Amino acid sequence: MPANAGKTTILERVCNTQDNPEIYNSAGEKIDPAVLKASRERGEHNIENEMVFQSNPGFVFHDSRGFEAGGASEFEMVKAFISSRSKETKITKQLHAIWYCIPMDEASRSFTAGENKFFSQCDTGTIPVIILFTKFDALYDVEFANLRKEGKSWKDAKELAPTHAEVSFANGPQLKFFKEVRWPPKCHVCLPNMNEDNADCGTLIERTAETLDNEVLQQLFASTQQSNLEICMKYAVER
Repeated sequence: MPANAGKTTILERVCNTQDNPEIYNSAGEKIDPAVLKASRERGEHNIENEMVFQSNPGFVFHDSRGFEAGGASEFEMVKAFISSRSKETKITKQLHAIWYCIPMDEASRSFTAGENKFFSQCDTGTIPVIILFTKFDALYDVEFANLRKEGKSWKDAKELAPTHAEVSFANGPQLKFFKEVRWPPKCHVCLPNMNEDNADCGTLIERTAETLDNEVLQQLFASTQQSNLEICMKYAVER
């Protein structure tokens, strides 16, 4: 949810596109990008707006500003949105999963007051929350520097950094935090190097499918994965 979490890049990778999404209001009317830009410049944001990439129209995304940007009012809007969508009976109006983005490129990343508030006060009901630790490769740089200080060669430090980062993260404060909150997420996914053209979102897609407890939803979700034949086949065969 933070504004600098690299959300748009991840959505582009998931939908296998570099094109900008089309935005529609709650009435299904397409919004002019110029009007949308002007609204954002005034600090206005509407979570009800739908974001759709034409390369994969089966996905409909809703974007929230970071809670640090909108404070209490933004949190209450998100909470109300989740609550209203959880009561919808029409499948196209339901919220099927929440991807909560946390960027890891901030020094000594600790949880914000907004994140503490969300996971302690926001009951999402049956809607699964998946934590996306974005910009995870920033931890590679930290471990690379540590390994170099320990005397490792540039080549060895480069090769070892990702593994060291994963071990350090597994024992770090982020995952411990989610064991202590009232409303913990269903799972988490670490996403490094999403800015690269060959970035792989397969793990994110698979973990999301696994969190859906409705078989029909799982099959619908898998069917949108036009670029991931393996996931399509898995849910077609297993279900």
